[in-house]
Amino acid sequence: MRCDTVLRHTHHDPLGLPLALNVTATLLFLIGAGMTLLSVSSAGQRHLADLFTGPAGLEKQGMWELSAVVLFTTVGAPIAKLGCMLYVLIGLRMARPPRHIRTVFAWVEHLRPWSMIEVYLLGVFVAYVKLGALVQIDIGPALYALGALIPTMIAADAMLDTQFVWEEMERRGIPDMLVDHAAVATADGNNIIGCETCGQVCHIEGSGQRCPRCGFSLHARKPNSLARTWALGVAAAVLYIPANVYPVLTVIQLGAGQPSTILGGAQELLDGGQWPLALLVFFASVMVPMMKLVGLTFLLVTTQTRSGFRLHDRTVLYRIVDAIGRWSMIDIFMESILVALVQFGSLVTIDPGVGAIAFAGVVILTMFAAQSFDPRLMWDAARMRAA
Repeated sequence: MRCDTVLRHTHHDPLGLPLALNVTATLLFLIGAGMTLLSVSSAGQRHLADLFTGPAGLEKQGMWELSAVVLFTTVGAPIAKLGCMLYVLIGLRMARPPRHIRTVFAWVEHLRPWSMIEVYLLGVFVAYVKLGALVQIDIGPALYALGALIPTMIAADAMLDTQFVWEEMERRGIPDMLVDHAAVATADGNNIIGCETCGQVCHIEGSGQRCPRCGFSLHARKPNSLARTWALGVAAAVLYIPANVYPVLTVIQLGAGQPSTILGGAQELLDGGQWPLALLVFFASVMVPMMKLVGLTFLLVTTQTRSGFRLHDRTVLYRIVDAIGRWSMIDIFMESILVALVQFGSLVTIDPGVGAIAFAGVVILTMFAAQSFDPRLMWDAARMRAA
């Protein structure tokens, strides 16, 4: 009512269809993880790449930090999210649902922004274009499986009525779920809190209380929201400079080559006539992090000055800032593919650069900063000023 956010999507088959789609997505993911994504050949040598090749190649080059980030966002988080959804949806079809089903379902929301298979596929596409000028490249069956996985996961999320799942758990008598709806309905407005994890409106009686539906801690507002967002944003801004100044990779062909920065990579695509990809890389890797930093700074300053300026539009701005940050990982995913595949000795080799670590730090810190900011504080501050 206040910010025009959709509170609930209802569907005809709220459990059966999401279960079928998540089973399909899991099978597609297992196919994609177990088969070849791309294969390259040059001078009689042939290299294959799968989902694990990129992280392994980065770790071999001494960049275990990037290896861990790529492995978690492309394998760990997606399979964990799918596994949690299957556990919940299958559990709700049992005569006696598992005891900890509510905690597992609560973790789905925390895993959602870190599951980046769709971003990874864009990175693979950019890598495919870059590799075409260096080596012979062929597409493997895993790429088709992952390509089908994306619309399947999107459909599974779109068909899921999360509130129905919580209501079904409550109806089935999941242990420890003791939501007192009568107390909520009769409580004073100052004694009700919306859970940040599951959205349940709860009646509070003191500090340190947990949500009776999902079990996560309740807070009237995110603790130390502004200070944490400032700290994470400043740290990201500091890393943004080396991320754009230092090289992210180096292509060495026939013994000659030079380091390439993020801007240099976009320029190479532009010089090669691939201007749509050049714009994509420039926007995702340069503009998006900058827009997130500027946007978060604007939200923080206007909140701390108790500004009532265009509250609705600022809320929309926050949603955009929170949603777009993950797409900056395109450059990191592209690099993981290139480093793993293009190792042909003196003929052609691609090595990672230190700028990639700084850039991954920018992406992760800005994501954490957006998650730390509580947009409700904007409305609170404006109301305090008007009082």
